Amino acid sequence: MATLPEPLTESDVDALLARLAALRAEVATVIVGQARPVEELLITLLAGGHALLEGVPGLAKTLMVRTLAGAMDISFRRIQFTPDLMPTDILGTEVLEEDHATGRRFFKFNRGPLFAQVVLADEINRTPPKTQAALLEAMQEYAVTYGGQTYPLERPFFVLATQNPIEQAGTYPLPEAQLDRFLLYVRVEYPSEREELDVLTRTTGRAAPAPRPVMSGDELIRAQALARDVHVSADLLGYAARLVRETRPAGSSLAVVREAVRWGAGPRAGQALVLAAKARALLAGRLSVRLDDVRAVVPPVLRHRVLLHFRAEAEGTDVDQLTRQLLDAVRPPESPLR
Repeated sequence: MATLPEPLTESDVDALLARLAALRAEVATVIVGQARPVEELLITLLAGGHALLEGVPGLAKTLMVRTLAGAMDISFRRIQFTPDLMPTDILGTEVLEEDHATGRRFFKFNRGPLFAQVVLADEINRTPPKTQAALLEAMQEYAVTYGGQTYPLERPFFVLATQNPIEQAGTYPLPEAQLDRFLLYVRVEYPSEREELDVLTRTTGRAAPAPRPVMSGDELIRAQALARDVHVSADLLGYAARLVRETRPAGSSLAVVREAVRWGAGPRAGQALVLAAKARALLAGRLSVRLDDVRAVVPPVLRHRVLLHFRAEAEGTDVDQLTRQLLDAVRPPESPLR
């Protein structure tokens, strides 16, 4: 069981920064390219949140999560979500057992695959709402309740879920209120030509690179505490708040928002924006947030928290396009921290 973080000394901070750099480098020994999705996953871990990954089949989403878990000394389980998966299949169930010495019978709770520190929820939109809700409750509460008994999940605990944007037949899209529980919505795109050639070279021979653990669960918890302590100026806090508030059509100064957006982002988006910016700064070896940290995490923070009108979607508008216009329109603070 990971312990609670203690106050960090300067040498502790240096050691944690070195561990984070080693973690990033270790993931890169297996994953070719995909620098932005990998960075966003690392930001999610440091910020103590959960992430939803979207991409077409074959883009190494599962390998990305498995490699990240393998580069840390923590437990990992993969759950393949299917239409017939029930809540007890992931949470666990009680079984009747007998004490052979006394003959006494009792119920014992057998823990399901959700009792791991990194849980890969593969194709989460393939399973019914009841099972989705059981998973999302555990994500929020960091505990599982069964038969009136609460079972805490070991920290650190992360759910990294994937979904396929192409095949929508027989799927159960996550409601907006449940999507909001994910810190970041990570899009995985096709690799460049050079990266694709590198993938073919690495994966068609006998040798299969595998990550080695370079960071423990306790170290990750201390790194999460350090990420919370990263400094962010009042100007950048105000900038983050303005970005979020401008997504709400009722009070937005942007015509495109008033015309295309049905529901804007809530306060949780601002929290996610600041936490993700702090985590990104720490990944870069800095203890202070810069403007580019905030701007870099705006798309994955807002992607699943801004709901467009059907007409806007039918005309080909998506949230990423709107986010780019938002970043162009909202004036950043005049600060040297760029």
